[in-house]
Order: sequence, then structure tokens, then C-alpha cells
Amino acid sequence: MPMLQLILLALIQGITEFLPISSSGHLILLPNLTGMADQGLAIDVAVHLGTLAAVILYFWADVRTALRGLADLGRGRRDTPGARLALGLGIATIPVVIAGMVLKLTGIDAQLRSVVVIGWTMLGFGILLWWADQKGAEIKTEADWTLGEAFKMGLWQTVALFPGTSRSGICITGGRFMGYTRHDAAKLSMLMSIPTILASGVLLAADVAGQANAQVAIDGLIGAVFAFGAALAALALMMRLLQSVSFTPYVIYRVLLGAGLLLWVYT
Repeated sequence: MPMLQLILLALIQGITEFLPISSSGHLILLPNLTGMADQGLAIDVAVHLGTLAAVILYFWADVRTALRGLADLGRGRRDTPGARLALGLGIATIPVVIAGMVLKLTGIDAQLRSVVVIGWTMLGFGILLWWADQKGAEIKTEADWTLGEAFKMGLWQTVALFPGTSRSGICITGGRFMGYTRHDAAKLSMLMSIPTILASGVLLAADVAGQANAQVAIDGLIGAVFAFGAALAALALMMRLLQSVSFTPYVIYRVLLGAGLLLWVYT
């Protein structure tokens, strides 16, 4: 793969993975709008691993708490903060894993990778994010997260299987409708991404295994490193801005991009 395309893909994945503007939508748009060759599953997996490393590093204190919680669950304890967090993240991941397997086995996922779908999801779910952000109360924090709400956010997360929706965006939308603060809705969304990306990687591992060779490994490593740096910077910036800025700037971007794509398709 040309180095420029590889770095561009990694930067796009890194910047858009945790911002509520859809990384999958942007990765699909790049070859569709530029004529570049599709990057293939191996590079997709590599750049996702880069972003996974970034979110784990940024939220390491919470990840460590959840890991300790897994040990607590193994000992039959569910009353510790770590156990509740680990159990919540596990429950939130179940719906998207089941829905993702259904789409993959039926082949529907391939049919959704179109500019038309991305245009409508960018536009529609961007407006929904704005509505939730404007109308949702800010009365809950991550400490209030219940297992029932974890499952509900997991259901919201399944909608992100439609390219252009944005996994982080739709989880934040659900969190804001439930009354979580902007910061904590975003934080829960980011923590939910960890088991989700891991599960996605496992599902794609068999498909990627046949593509393994030295050049793919080198390209994947480069992509992962650039995606890691871009994701860490974008994540840190967004979480900092959420202390004083709403999600409206991201909504404006989504609406403009979605409307532009639909105009391009239908004219």
C-alpha cells in the first residue's frame, strides 16, 4: 500500500474513532470519493488496534479498576466498583456482538457500505445527537451507571453497525437521553469501545489470517502507530473541550457532510 494512503487512513481512523463523527463512515468514503484502492481487512484491524491502545492508555485507571473487578467477579463478588464496571461493560457489549455476527453471517454488512447509507446516517443521527444533547438533563455521573442502563446503552451501540452512525456518537446520544453529563456520557462510551473493539478484532481474525505476510505486517504496524497517536490526541482534546463546549460543533460537521453526500449522490 502507498505510504501516503496508509498514513492518511491511520490518521482518519485515529481522529474519527472517538469523536462522534463515525470512523467507519470516513474509512468507507475515502476509497469511494478518491478512487483509492480499498485498504483491506488487515489494515482495518491494525488501525483499530492502534486506537484501542490509545483509549486503554487514556483511561488506564478505569481499565485497571475493571480488570480488578474481573478478579472480584471470579471470586463471586459483585459489590465492588470494579466488579460493577466490568459487569456493566460486559453486558453493554453483548447486543453489538450478537447483532454484528448476524449482519456478517447474512452478508447484510457488505450491503450497508454505501455513500447513500452514510449520507443519511451522518445527517439523521447527527440531528439526534443534537436533540439528546440539548434536551437531556445532566444529573447522572458514571457512578450512577446501572446494569440496566448498561444494557440499554449496548442496544444503542448496535445502531452503530450502520456505517456513518458513529459508535461513540450513538452511545453518547443514549447516555445524554438517560441524563448523564456530557463528560460522563462520553467517558462511558469510550470505555464501552474497549471490549467492542476487542470483540470485533476476534471476529475478523480468521478473515485476516490468510492475508498475513511481511509487507502487510509492516504496513499494519505503521498504521497502528499513526492511528494510536492521532486517537490519543483527538480523545484528549475532546474530553477537555467537553468541560466547556457542547456536541454542537460535531453535529454541524455531520449535518454538512451528510447533506453534501446526499446532494452529490442525488444530483
